[in-house]
Amino acid sequence: MSPPCLYCAAACTLNLETAQRIGTVCSRLVGGAIGAWRASYTPTSPLSDASSRFPLAKLTAAVMGAFSGSQAGSRAAELFFTQKLPLGEGTPWLCVSCGHSFRQLTPPFSTSH
Repeated sequence: MSPPCLYCAAACTLNLETAQRIGTVCSRLVGGAIGAWRASYTPTSPLSDASSRFPLAKLTAAVMGAFSGSQAGSRAAELFFTQKLPLGEGTPWLCVSCGHSFRQLTPPFSTSH
């Protein structure tokens, strides 16, 4: 369960570790798609010809473009979340209401005797 915000006491907080993982994966997918499209795009052919067939000669360029695009997308997501993560120990949280980011220490496991 998400903790309330330490600044405004709102109950709508977002776990930044989970958001970072999802953001990195999505940025890699989008960056890879953009990189592959840019590497294989030919402005001289009409759109109907380009969508009906994909020349195998462009496959290596598309793969290289997808790889470099995914790396760029991953780096962009990493830079974004590096700026948002608060310093310290514990789980990072972001308040959706006020934008305050904070960390909450996870309690140690209790041992019952």
